[in-house]
Amino acid sequence: MSTRHQELSIRTSKKLESVDVSDLVSRVVEESGIAEGVCVLFVPHTTAAITANEHFDPNVARDILKALGRAVPDEEQWDHPEDNAPAHVKATLTGPSLTVPVSGGKLALGQWQGLYFMEYDGPRTRRLSVTIIS
Repeated sequence: MSTRHQELSIRTSKKLESVDVSDLVSRVVEESGIAEGVCVLFVPHTTAAITANEHFDPNVARDILKALGRAVPDEEQWDHPEDNAPAHVKATLTGPSLTVPVSGGKLALGQWQGLYFMEYDGPRTRRLSVTIIS
């Protein structure tokens, strides 16, 4: 078994933002030299997440942020004292990790899929852990 691990730095510029990290992660997978296996993505933050969704139309990522805003409104009476409780809830709904198959040395994403780092409490500099396992 072979493993390659790399941590990526993701700089966000807005409070709520989806950052397309497909090319960054694809590059790490290709440079790993691992032809068959899995790519495990992990976000070590409680107010950010990782997801896969449509990559063709950028409106989809914006729609996801809008829907999460309606489902988890900032105006709610939250108990968390730091004024970022909605970010914690959104990150929980989206999730901190994702596993993508690696085939032929490339991410085996669906035809329309891309990878998105989801920022819910920015702007910040964040980390994305990428581990490829054969």
